[in-house]
Amino acid sequence: MPTYTISELAREFDITPRTIRFYEDQGLLAPKRAGAGGRQRVYSQRDRTRLKLTLRGKRLGLSLSEVRDLVDMYESPADTVPQLTRFLSVLARHRETLAQQLADLQETLAEIEAHEARARTMLEARRPA
Repeated sequence: MPTYTISELAREFDITPRTIRFYEDQGLLAPKRAGAGGRQRVYSQRDRTRLKLTLRGKRLGLSLSEVRDLVDMYESPADTVPQLTRFLSVLARHRETLAQQLADLQETLAEIEAHEARARTMLEARRPA
């Protein structure tokens, strides 16, 4: 089974080694230790997959705790129905949050456009004919 160094994973996923160490501190990755004093991290295929899923979850805007729950469920030997149900629940909550943020942004943009239009009108009124 292939193994990976922290540098290899960082390069592959275009992230920093510090990010990988952070995910390790958060319990998302659990590399083996090698070398003198166990200072060198050795990542397994499992760690690589967990990192890939973690990054995917973060791109979806999920919290690290949601990502951890989903990644842990992914590895669970249990039936996939509970995992999929939980995943759909997390995605539904996230969709609601994003929809509200989008509505808020659209309202803010409309207000900005109104202020811009008013400012332009005022400028036009002050220009000499």
